Amino acid sequence: MVINMDRLYVAGAGLAGSEAAYQAALLGVKVTLYEMKPKKKSPAHHADTFAELVCSNSLRSAEVTNASGLLKEEMRRMGSLIMEACDKSRVAAGGALAVDRKVFSEYVTERIRNHPNIEIVEEEVCKVPQGVPCVIATGPLTSDALADDIAELVGGDSLYFFDAAAPIVSYDSINMERAFFASRYGKGSADYINCPMTEAEYNAFYNELISAEEAELHDADTKTLKVFEGCMPVEVMARRGRDTLRFGPMKPVGITNPVSGETYYAVVQLRRENENGDMFNLVGFQTHLKFPEQKRVFGMIPGLENAEFLRYGVMHRNTFINSPEHLNSDYSMRKIPTLHFAGQMTGVEGYIESAASGFTAGLNAALKIRGDERVNFPDTMMIGAMAQYISHGGVGDFQPMNANFGIIAPLEKKVRGGKRARYEAYALRALEETDKMSDILNELRERNCDNEP
Repeated sequence: MVINMDRLYVAGAGLAGSEAAYQAALLGVKVTLYEMKPKKKSPAHHADTFAELVCSNSLRSAEVTNASGLLKEEMRRMGSLIMEACDKSRVAAGGALAVDRKVFSEYVTERIRNHPNIEIVEEEVCKVPQGVPCVIATGPLTSDALADDIAELVGGDSLYFFDAAAPIVSYDSINMERAFFASRYGKGSADYINCPMTEAEYNAFYNELISAEEAELHDADTKTLKVFEGCMPVEVMARRGRDTLRFGPMKPVGITNPVSGETYYAVVQLRRENENGDMFNLVGFQTHLKFPEQKRVFGMIPGLENAEFLRYGVMHRNTFINSPEHLNSDYSMRKIPTLHFAGQMTGVEGYIESAASGFTAGLNAALKIRGDERVNFPDTMMIGAMAQYISHGGVGDFQPMNANFGIIAPLEKKVRGGKRARYEAYALRALEETDKMSDILNELRERNCDNEP
C-alpha cells in the first residue's frame, strides 16, 4: 500500500464504505477505496458490484414517523449516495422502501467508479493501516486476517452474532390460483403476494418446520452463538411457540382474498425482489435449514408447491466491536483519531444504518484531512442518536441496534395524541435540524472547486 497523508483510505465498498468514500470525495479529498471483489468474495456475496445487498432487498419503512424512515429522509436531504441509489432503483413494496438489488448496486458502482476523486484498488486489506487517515468498512463478514488484526487492536473484545437471509423464488413458479395479490387492510397498492393457510395446513407446516434439519455452522464460536433478533431464522422463531409465527411473519390480520372475501388462519407474504417483478422473496423467512429441507418444507406453503428457488436462505457470522469502549461519536477510534470504523462492525444494524455510519465517518475523516472542524450531528436527529449510541452505549451489554425512537433525545415537552403524535413530533424536530445540517454540508462542499456538477 502506497501511503499519502493527504488521502483518505477506505477499506470495503459495501454500503458504509461506498457512502464514506463518496462523502469524502464531495469535499475534494482524494480517496483510495480498497475492495477485494471480484478477486475474492465472502460466502454471502455473489455480485462483483459495490454496495451489494446480501440479505433482504427491503430497507424497511419509508415513513418519517418510523425511525428507519426518518433516518432515510435525513440522509436523503443531506445528499446521501445510498439514498440516491434507493430512489433510482425503488420497486413497489407498499409503505416500505424496497429496491431492485441489481439496479441499486450497479448505480452505486457507477457513481463511485466515475468520481474523479476516487481511485479503486481491487485488493484485500489484511491489516489496519497505521498512522494514515482511514475508514475501515469491511462489514460484518470481514475476512479472517483483517478481523484478527482488528481484534488485536481493540484488545480482543470483538463480539460475534449470526444472521440469516430469506429465500427468493421465481414469480412464474408461484401458483397464483392459490396465492393472490393484496395489501394489508386494503391500504395502498396490492404489492405483496399472499399465500394463505387453513389451520390444518398451518399445523402441518409448523410441525415439519420445527423438526427440519439445519445446516452445520463451521465457525469456532458456535458455542456462544448469538442471533440478532431482527434476522432470527424462521425455524428458531417457530420453536418459541406454535402461534409465534402467526403473530410475526405469518400474521393473517388484515389480509382478505380480493375475489372470495375469505380470511385465513395464517398468511405467508412474498415481496417483489426486482423491478421486473419476476423474483419474489419470502418476507420474514430468514432461515438456516439445509437447501433440500427448504425446498421440501417451504414447498408446503400454498402457492409454492412447485416453486423454483433462485436463491436459498443462508446463515452467516457477523462481527462487531464493543464500540462504546473504543469509538467517538464521529466513529473515530479514541486512541487513534485518524482511524475510523463504519458499518455493521460498529454495532449499527441495517442497510441504511450502515450507510449512515459511513456518511458520518467519511465526512469527518475528510474534514480532518482538510483541517476543518468535525461535524457533530445532534442526538435530536436519528443519525446523531445512532452515533451517540455506538459511542456511549445503552443499558447493559452493548448489542447491535437498528434505528429506533428509544435512542433519540427526548422531546422537551410532552405531546398529546399518543405514540403517532409523539413520533410526528420527533420527525418534525429532526428534519428541522437536518435542513440546518444540510446547509452546513452544502457550504462545505461548495468550497470544493472539484465538486462534481
